[in-house]
Amino acid sequence: MPALSGPPNAPRRPTSRVLHGVEVVDDFAWMRQTDDPDLLTYLRAENAWCDAATARLQGLIGKISAELAAAMPDEDVSAPWLRGGWEYRTRRPAGAQYSVLVRRMASNDTEDIADDEHAEDAELLDENVLAVGHEFLELGVCEPSPDGALLAYSVDVDGDEIYTLRVRDLATGVDLADELTGTYSGLGWAADATSFLYTTLDDTFRPDTVRRHVLGTLQSADTVVWHEADRRFELEIEPTRSGDLVRLVARSRDTSEVRLVATDALDQPARLVAARVPGREYFVDHQPGPDGGRLLVVTDLDAPEFRVMTAPLTSPAPEHWTELLAHDPAVRVEGADAFGDHVVVSERSGGRLRLRVLDRDGGCVRLVEPDAVGESVALARNDDQDLRAVRLVREGWVRPPVTVDHDLVTGAEHPEHQQVVRRSLDGFRCEVVHAVADDGVRVPLTLVRRGEPVPGAPCLLYGYGAYESSLDPEFWPEMLALPDRGVTLAIAHVRGGGELGRDWWQQGRLLRKRSTFTDFLACARHLVTTGVAAPDRIAARGLSAGGLLMGAVTHLAPTTFALVVAEAPFVDVVASMLDDTIPLTVAEWEEWGDPRDPEQFAYLLGYSPCDNLPGPRRPALLVTASRNDPRVSVHEPAKWVAKIRTAEHAAPAENDVPLLLRTAMGASSHTGPAGRYDVWAYEAFLHAVTLDRLGLT
Repeated sequence: MPALSGPPNAPRRPTSRVLHGVEVVDDFAWMRQTDDPDLLTYLRAENAWCDAATARLQGLIGKISAELAAAMPDEDVSAPWLRGGWEYRTRRPAGAQYSVLVRRMASNDTEDIADDEHAEDAELLDENVLAVGHEFLELGVCEPSPDGALLAYSVDVDGDEIYTLRVRDLATGVDLADELTGTYSGLGWAADATSFLYTTLDDTFRPDTVRRHVLGTLQSADTVVWHEADRRFELEIEPTRSGDLVRLVARSRDTSEVRLVATDALDQPARLVAARVPGREYFVDHQPGPDGGRLLVVTDLDAPEFRVMTAPLTSPAPEHWTELLAHDPAVRVEGADAFGDHVVVSERSGGRLRLRVLDRDGGCVRLVEPDAVGESVALARNDDQDLRAVRLVREGWVRPPVTVDHDLVTGAEHPEHQQVVRRSLDGFRCEVVHAVADDGVRVPLTLVRRGEPVPGAPCLLYGYGAYESSLDPEFWPEMLALPDRGVTLAIAHVRGGGELGRDWWQQGRLLRKRSTFTDFLACARHLVTTGVAAPDRIAARGLSAGGLLMGAVTHLAPTTFALVVAEAPFVDVVASMLDDTIPLTVAEWEEWGDPRDPEQFAYLLGYSPCDNLPGPRRPALLVTASRNDPRVSVHEPAKWVAKIRTAEHAAPAENDVPLLLRTAMGASSHTGPAGRYDVWAYEAFLHAVTLDRLGLT
């Protein structure tokens, strides 16, 4: 793909400021005003440039998009879930972008209930109808009332994660007059379904307030239940599976605080479980029993990788906590869910997700492991609490998800639903190897390929590495187009993620963030030294914080990759962390660092991609953005690209490779489009550019 002449140039409006003795000059700070006409003109020019540069790939893009569509059934159906005597599922009609929520009365039939005979199904909510007149739709809340008579649902049609909440009468299919704006995810119904709790956002898109709404009243009359003034914290709402309580959670990056409200008394003050302590996290579930039952508490109190405690519901303070599952430094405990007289603990060991079934006294009934390398097992959606058999999902990088009923007493498993895939998966292979980082740490690296290994094969290396978020095995059908064409798909499980536990995150956070970048480069080096990939045939890809990773390695090792795909990249690190008026900044100080501190400022300035541009022999770059993105403002990728163009205008690059910026100017989210056909078209575009740079067109 040769570079074209006359790339677009953004206007330069220099600003300067001195911080900690360092003068920072910024020619493109004006881009933070995302409605600036000059910015919109520039973004459109970049889009036109990108379209022209990729015009010859349209045939390949269309072919890949058609392959992705053909691989999945025209009419798709989800695994079912039980709730209050009803069986719910979503169906995606043939030719439709979005899903339809349906239900039927639950039965005891042990046969697969996700078949094509769904005459009994009642249609509750058709997202395709909600999307009429809009180019984007994302569903937020979707919560049936306890009696099953009402459905609270919320919709975002812009991609900015601000939702409008409505309530539907499921007997008539008509929405009530209630319409609540400026809401976020999470909702807790009252037991009598006459009111509910929900969250609203502040000016920086932070869910900062829990409110109580009584059906039939105006939103202006809603009662504030909890306003969180500390801008490091966001509020979340989640009902317990027992239906007796609603959990209200204030959470920062490493600290949490939980309050409980009884569903039969939503108008009463929330009860504190344990006051927040900086650096301490805990999360709770409710297990019914005598005297209101008990709480299951997953906490890092004196347990860096977390343990499970119990507490009486009537006196839940930490001095009453009793250990149920002890801390194991080799096992990261991620959750504990109560089902009848059992507790199912979600945990990871050696980088693999697994489940531990306990009896009520904490005795280990069994471990439930993944079936194979490159696969995972996790709890599926289980809305009811008093279950003998819980629903699990087993899937892998090359295994479509299968939902099974797991008998908590016997351990027997019965398949309930299998994701249909209309293509062969024969010959796909998955293995986990380890790269050696600069400091000697072994970094897991998953390899997915089709057929026998071919030395020096083209390769796509994918990474993220932040927030203790893990790239766990999941079926990724849209990515199989690459192994189909001989590309090895490599997933780097770098520090900053959570694949190897809480300490794995801590090693790639704050003043240790650089290990995320050097781990990724160690994985690239491993691919070459072991002969998996040729040194000139590796592409890299990452989204959001993974986009920061892309920007950093482009600077640190500009000749390592043939192509870097940076999706919604967080690249203006210092400037964004200095501006506490934009979304997420204050909360993000605990992940990246606070540049008001001189040491942290110097560290951030040392790797921020907008302040450390790639050299004259940079790789080809494909950068994506969304004008409505509330998480990574569109100005960040735009500014990064503009700065690279300006630098290369002053000192032309030594190699003739493209620099492309593609921005969704209409409605689109942080992660891209929402409708399934739009998603496939987006992925096909990225794949086509990747294949072209790897010499496979």
